[in-house]
Amino acid sequence: MATTSDLRGHTALITGAGRRLGRAFAEGLARRGVDIAVHFSASREGAKETVHAIRELGVRAEAVQADLGNCDQAARLMERCVAALGPIDWLVNNASVFEPLGALDCTPEDWQRHLDVNLTAPFLLSQAFARHRAGRPGVIVNLLDWRALRPGADHFPYTISKAALAAMTRSLALALAPAIRVNGLALGAILPPPDAQGSGENPPPGAPIDRWGTIDEVVQALLFLLTGPNFITGEILHLDGGRHLA
Repeated sequence: MATTSDLRGHTALITGAGRRLGRAFAEGLARRGVDIAVHFSASREGAKETVHAIRELGVRAEAVQADLGNCDQAARLMERCVAALGPIDWLVNNASVFEPLGALDCTPEDWQRHLDVNLTAPFLLSQAFARHRAGRPGVIVNLLDWRALRPGADHFPYTISKAALAAMTRSLALALAPAIRVNGLALGAILPPPDAQGSGENPPPGAPIDRWGTIDEVVQALLFLLTGPNFITGEILHLDGGRHLA
């Protein structure tokens, strides 16, 4: 088992790494010596800032743009990252579309957009990753949501796409074993939505541990899934203060 204090020699592709949690993941791994392929779609300036911060830590980083809603671009992203940084041994499918749409106001275009980015892109990237590893060990972590295991009516297309991603996580764990481990990290209230009125507001009610989760806690959980016991695959780890139990 690798230690989380020095992970030099590893390279990770993190999708959506130019902003919010993706950037936190990228910088958290880089502090431990991991080289990072910083994927971004529209957050070009954020990706540049992330790359700069990572290089300041003394590790390699490259920003790679791709529209994950485009199947061709999603399928080619792994190849482009390998060309930029060499072999990739960790894949973190973090990027997602998260829109407050109900079942009745969700258009076919809304539905497809969520499926393309939240489900199809992780599949295509995982497929490309497995082919790239060619039997060598690797790890995939899919970012989920507590809603994926307790679907409700809110954020309808997002919730359904994440529920499907949870099922795919377990199926891929079977399909890609034993070389590649595939796990999921299901988050609760970690960061307020970008349009929230003030980040200091109370988190949504309902969790036994009634507070916002911290960035450090999320990075620790990701590190556990990437570097923890090699006997763990097909697992979905909830980091939600127990909200999925309520």
